[in-house]
Amino acid sequence: METTMNLKLLVWRQPGPDAPGKMEEYDAKEISSDCSFLEMLDLVNEDLIKAGKQPIVFDNDCREGICGCCGMMVDGVAHGPDHGITICQLHMRHFHDGATIVIEPFRSRAFAVIKDLVVDRTAFDMIQAAGGYVSFQTGSAQDANAILVPKEKADLAMDAAACIGCGACVAQCKNASALLFTSAKVSQFALLPQGDPERKARVKNMLAAHDAAGFGSCSNEGECEAVCPKEISISNIARLNRELIRSNF
Repeated sequence: METTMNLKLLVWRQPGPDAPGKMEEYDAKEISSDCSFLEMLDLVNEDLIKAGKQPIVFDNDCREGICGCCGMMVDGVAHGPDHGITICQLHMRHFHDGATIVIEPFRSRAFAVIKDLVVDRTAFDMIQAAGGYVSFQTGSAQDANAILVPKEKADLAMDAAACIGCGACVAQCKNASALLFTSAKVSQFALLPQGDPERKARVKNMLAAHDAAGFGSCSNEGECEAVCPKEISISNIARLNRELIRSNF
């Protein structure tokens, strides 16, 4: 049943990459429990615009949990308190009337704040460009059964390919490691015959790009898997490590 609530928001505001930031307090009044979290921010921004103030800047696009654009820390958790969803899929029914909600950008040395809750995730593009593709010409699309792939491997590759590159894994990791993202991209190709010719160079180059971007190392905390909106398994990190060992022979 729909209810309304009044909330207090503590939001990180930062005018630009080199400007100092600070937490600012806002009221979110008469918010429907059926609103998504981003719709709640839209309503707050409408009030700010009407008052002649700068709206809160945040990333968003599809609002269907597909694009990976949105992402922020809500009460210290990437994408908020619900499991297996992006922030655009989080609804206000998970909060109670009178609650104070702390909203911050994803924080990492490799994710510089651009403005307010928006961070620069170009570092992910650099990792992807270092090997997250098949470079040879594959020609026109073939029949589905032209290259046989065991179902177990096809399922694992599909699970890894579900990564949307939102950056929640980095934001939640105390080491700011991007190994869950990198390992998902390595895995989706390593499991398929089309990715086999370049697998040795792929894992080395993508790991080198990961380290060069300033991401930290993995210490098996599992925080990345816990907050991943696509429930990418940390077993991909184990596969990445095996791929790295394999690349030396």
